[in-house]
Amino acid sequence: MVAALARAACFVKGLLQSARLRYQKLGLVGKALIWFIIFFYVCLAAFILVVTPARIAQFMYDVAQDVRHLPYGYTILIIVMIAASFPPFIGHITLLNLFGFTYGLRGFFPAAFASLAGSAIVFVTLRIMFSKRLHSWTSTNEKWQALETVIRSRGMPLIILIRVSSFPPWAWSNSLFASIAPVSLFQFFIATWFVLPKVMVYVFVGSRIARLSDGEQRNHMDIQTKIINSLLVVGGILLSVLASSLVYHLMQKEIKRLHDSPSERDELAAEALEAAEETPLLGSDSLSSP
Repeated sequence: MVAALARAACFVKGLLQSARLRYQKLGLVGKALIWFIIFFYVCLAAFILVVTPARIAQFMYDVAQDVRHLPYGYTILIIVMIAASFPPFIGHITLLNLFGFTYGLRGFFPAAFASLAGSAIVFVTLRIMFSKRLHSWTSTNEKWQALETVIRSRGMPLIILIRVSSFPPWAWSNSLFASIAPVSLFQFFIATWFVLPKVMVYVFVGSRIARLSDGEQRNHMDIQTKIINSLLVVGGILLSVLASSLVYHLMQKEIKRLHDSPSERDELAAEALEAAEETPLLGSDSLSSP
């Protein structure tokens, strides 16, 4: 038990150190954006406390039911999901919860379709728009050439591992794979299927939250049912966190193995993976200069 806590503490410490180093590398605009996000969430927390979570949850539930009863309400969520699959947008996990919140477990199917379609559309769009930029980058960047060589040799297992990893986030992961020339659309699409178990978990969590959000349903629940639903929500969140942590650990292990490899190519590939934000389609000017 003590050893497990020590490992967890070391893991958290490593994450904090990594976050601090990344923050220090950011420019003025990047740091300002971080502080804006922190300020936004502080204001959001204050708003929730003032209005009360119960009233907000009931309002969200009522809106979700209005969307659910629209003839093609799920189409709205699918379009929003596809748009959120493009960088620099965020909110993929929140939208997955929203599918479950609105449609229950049946929301898995439109959520899965939206995730697969959105990622494929982003991949193809960025490949077409930035093909010249990508060729220019790969012809001059030694680290990126090494990463492409390693992915060619390792194939699908490494592609899947990177795809299911929580870093980079969903939209940026789509852009990352569009930046790696050896990865075909077919390989990327197949790798994205391995994300669907996580999609199911987030949809399930959203469906349980919906039941707890509606005052009428809560009033008809006994204490035991409320506890079970609350535990299911917490359990689903913990499961997704544990799964993400495991994949992140495997990803870091793969990077460490590349670093420890006697091959200079593997070392450069590991450095390219660690500096994913520097990829040709992830740069701050990517959307403005084809």
